[in-house]
Amino acid sequence: MKKSVVREYFESLVVAVILALFVRTFVFQAFKIPTGSMENNLLVGDHLLVNKMVFAPAPTALERALLPDRPVARGDVVVFKYPEQPDRDFIKRVIGLPGDRIELRRKQVYVNGEPLDEPYVRFLQPPAPEGMTRTGDLREEYGPVTVPPGQYFVMGDNRDNSEDSRYWGFLPGSYIKGEALVIYFSVGGPAAGSGSFGGIRWGRLGNLVR
Repeated sequence: MKKSVVREYFESLVVAVILALFVRTFVFQAFKIPTGSMENNLLVGDHLLVNKMVFAPAPTALERALLPDRPVARGDVVVFKYPEQPDRDFIKRVIGLPGDRIELRRKQVYVNGEPLDEPYVRFLQPPAPEGMTRTGDLREEYGPVTVPPGQYFVMGDNRDNSEDSRYWGFLPGSYIKGEALVIYFSVGGPAAGSGSFGGIRWGRLGNLVR
């Protein structure tokens, strides 16, 4: 017996919902930037798609071919469960990998004794003059510390305004949910600057997260 049009539409809708739930649960996650800790690369009001599969282990050859994965790399912008409140999601940049020795001197990051080139970093104020380090200021001086196995050291790009590994410690690898992929929407209100109309930052839509 030929299916009714209503039944065909209903079945198509059910399949679409199942696929959407699968994509939402296992492949992508939407994430909205809530604070300025990643400025100027990511702005408050940016809406991102997060690739949840890129760091997920694929047990079979078929899964590895269809859903290629890779290890977490230095410089990746990742969304993760905040270790002190796992029900909250944070976004930061990976600075230190397991086994790395991390140190800050006058706001310059050193990895294994070498200065890290960070063109993405923003500072609200310059480092203190040589010999006049602000005692106890983790924005100026930190470490050295060694990243434990299976954990990472993460920091916000807006270094003077970011609650990151300098303050709450290392990030367990199991807490990483995925890599920030692309800005699919951005809204910032009337003061958002050029490229904004009705609060929408059209020029940011489709920008890859780097």
